[in-house]
Amino acid sequence: MLRISTIPLVLLAALGLLLGPAVALHGPAPLPNTGKIAGTVTDEAGDPLPGATIVIEGTALGAATNIDGEYVILGVPAGEYEVTASFVGYTSVTTRGVQVAANLTRILDFELSSPSDLQEIVVEYEGPAMKNDAVGVARTASGDASRMHGLTSYVSPAPPPPPGGYIPGVQTHNPLPTDREGYAAIDENPFKRVGDAPLSTFGIDVDAASYANMRRFLNSGRLPPADAIRIEEFVNYFTYDYPDPEGPAGEGAPFSITTEVAVAPWQSAHRLVRIGLQGRRIDTEDLPPANLVFLLDVSGSMGNADKLPLLKSALRLLVNELREEDTVAIAVYAGAAGVVLEPTSGADKETILEALDRLEAGGSTAGGQGIRLAYQLARQQFDAEKNNRVLLATDGDFNVGASSDAEMQRLIEEARESGVFLSVLGFGQGNLQDSKMEAIANHGNGNYAYIDTIQEAQKTLVAQMGGTLFTIAKDVKLQIEFNPAAVAAYRLIGYENRLLADEDFNDDTKDSGDLGAGHSVTALYEVVPVGADSPTLSGLPTVDPLRYQQNVEPTQEELFTPTEGEDELLFVKLRYKQPDGDTSALLTHAVRPSDTPMARASADTQFAAAVASFGMLLRGSDHAGDTTYEDVLALARDGRGADPNGYRGEFIRLVETAGALQNAQASR
Repeated sequence: MLRISTIPLVLLAALGLLLGPAVALHGPAPLPNTGKIAGTVTDEAGDPLPGATIVIEGTALGAATNIDGEYVILGVPAGEYEVTASFVGYTSVTTRGVQVAANLTRILDFELSSPSDLQEIVVEYEGPAMKNDAVGVARTASGDASRMHGLTSYVSPAPPPPPGGYIPGVQTHNPLPTDREGYAAIDENPFKRVGDAPLSTFGIDVDAASYANMRRFLNSGRLPPADAIRIEEFVNYFTYDYPDPEGPAGEGAPFSITTEVAVAPWQSAHRLVRIGLQGRRIDTEDLPPANLVFLLDVSGSMGNADKLPLLKSALRLLVNELREEDTVAIAVYAGAAGVVLEPTSGADKETILEALDRLEAGGSTAGGQGIRLAYQLARQQFDAEKNNRVLLATDGDFNVGASSDAEMQRLIEEARESGVFLSVLGFGQGNLQDSKMEAIANHGNGNYAYIDTIQEAQKTLVAQMGGTLFTIAKDVKLQIEFNPAAVAAYRLIGYENRLLADEDFNDDTKDSGDLGAGHSVTALYEVVPVGADSPTLSGLPTVDPLRYQQNVEPTQEELFTPTEGEDELLFVKLRYKQPDGDTSALLTHAVRPSDTPMARASADTQFAAAVASFGMLLRGSDHAGDTTYEDVLALARDGRGADPNGYRGEFIRLVETAGALQNAQASR
């Protein structure tokens, strides 16, 4: 279905205020003799399609839909066009004869269907002539173009020829090749016998970059590479119904611990254990003052529309949230590093935004020099009572100065001793250096997010601003002790690059993950109960008997002799430090067995299990068993819950997309 009409931009902006989640974007003044195309993209049921692509054929103009399926294409020269909407797994729709007039907004809605043959549909428009009843562009008090809420448009360079493997008729422009993207190899955690390894120790991970990066791949019509899939980041992309910590802020632990046990959906003889941490939620206005340094990569590799232009739009969202007591400095690096904005009050938004608007991409990438400069700026304004943080935005393509992962890690480790924290925002495709950016964040007492859309920027920098920019606990470690009377074997799902030696748990000199205000962390274990009829046990390697140790196996009577915690499945121990502390505190939590079927587990456990299953399928994991995309969809739909922001609904659409891509790949 298509609906074309003309409405004043003033009304469109007002409508944006009523649509959630609303995000203010500061855009440039309109070009002479240009208009806009805006509307929504939905499926046959009327549900929005976030991440759908809309392009004006024969031009480099286009847009991507937000979480509500809305889009806007800015700066369209007056004239007549063909406009195409596409989404992976749906039939593309092309509309001809779309008239655009200067200072008017053309409303063009698309409804996409999901046929079996995925053929493109072309629609000839035969509507009435455009009415000249709209007014020009609305103005703010400062004279800037009116703010478009939750929407972004782009001008892209001419796309390269498509590599093989795309579904015909699904997309109208091709992403950059990804052969220069860098991902660290992941060897999945194996099952371990409790008798050989009764302890499992790891540091938390609040990053969610892997999930957003996966979405970018699927929305461009490709399955992501296996090593781009970090399952813990998939699970931690979503929030769960965890209780707030007890007691007022400043007293007691800064987070709560929640656990649940249910039958594993991919292996009925096993159990799935969910362990959740919830950081104390702090309203934005109650956050400590921020001393922020934006360190921005403006090298030549950042010139594409999904890099520096998106980066600038993303930071505008954050700037709009700053308060008078906050300060921002901006440093950039390309062939060399330099300061483009000295520390400036958050109240002076116009000055900060003007500095952002002046940035252009060009030159090589002196990343190491830029990092040193940013930390120097942060130390100049350092205040122990403030949130001192560097925000690094880049595609990770460091090619001048310190460039290897090891060199960058040492540089960041030295800098973190100053008490300045780090957040890393990744952008772009084609040469995304994911492993480098994750390493920098991990070693800099920080976090790493990948920004593929303006909606992800809003989630990371506005909705979860406290979690991204304010640390409430550092060096957070978990150690799980399994009861050998109840557990025969176990495996930690994900967290492969966060594993710690058991002795590191009590070593306060060992660095680990940090938790931000309002952030939650979820860890999943797959457990083989004692006596379970599971082929997993027979396939596990064994250790030869020791020569100099007692090798007498305990009798059944000795094994089940009542001891402390005899009725427990496992015991959770957690250590953390205050953000300015050097000594850790200990929390403990016992978990008891359960045979609760997954169908009767909480919605959160069902959904987390679906997300983990999806990650295993994308990785081609042997642990996925006979799980199919249809199984994941059923579990995700059962566990979707209230879903106020639509993130779980978007996940369901991504699973459908991945299934369609997998089927198309298998049929070739």
